[in-house]
Amino acid sequence: MSQIPVGLQLYSVRGEVQQDLPAALAGTAACGYVGAEPWGYPGDKLEWMGHSAQAIRKLYDDHGLACCGMHLAPVALSDNLDRTIEMNQILGNRFLIIAADPQRMKARETIAELAGILNRAAEKLAPLGMYSGYHAHGFDFATVDGEVAWDILFSQTLPEVIMQMDIGNCAGGGGDPIGELRRFPGRARSVHLKDFGGGPESVIGEGQADWPTIFDLCEKQHPTEWYVVEEGGADGLGFSVCRRSLEALRRMGKA
Repeated sequence: MSQIPVGLQLYSVRGEVQQDLPAALAGTAACGYVGAEPWGYPGDKLEWMGHSAQAIRKLYDDHGLACCGMHLAPVALSDNLDRTIEMNQILGNRFLIIAADPQRMKARETIAELAGILNRAAEKLAPLGMYSGYHAHGFDFATVDGEVAWDILFSQTLPEVIMQMDIGNCAGGGGDPIGELRRFPGRARSVHLKDFGGGPESVIGEGQADWPTIFDLCEKQHPTEWYVVEEGGADGLGFSVCRRSLEALRRMGKA
């Protein structure tokens, strides 16, 4: 059995979160997840979805959940880093991940700018036992001046900057998630589990991803600390897809 815990990216149930965050966290725990990853935090205040950091931490604790990461707007690491650090220290989260930066990922000079943001944050976070990182979307695997944008970025970031590979997003953008996990060993402290090539509301194991190879790489070539499922129903409503994904991982011996 894998010792890597499994969390849920709360964007998977965004409709539930936007309606009632306490109920959504209760539902996440009821599915069997042990962690939850918020999304869309800009670092402007010590709250998310109308709840204070302290109130969210209590909800997590009440349901036996860990904050296994937070998806951030780029400004949260560039202009609002101190507040972002405070927010995540309250939540007990160590992984501060830029969710996406499509504008900067279009050209070499702006990719270098993004790498600088991640590296400067990493240096400030290191004494605190925290990490900066970047999450994969399909557009990150476009070619820029003959080289994959994702490869340009991670060739310029410090080794401690988290490469949060998203299996489905990478493949959906024409990338090779297995190839990227091999190309940058030791970088994937957190990995988003999302299948690709399946039907509507298919779950992990119902698509084309080579999960045995992916898990082997995560567990042997990376210090992966969290598997984070990002599979949900239409508009992020309901827990059926999230529940079925976790059940599939259990059958694989990964939850």
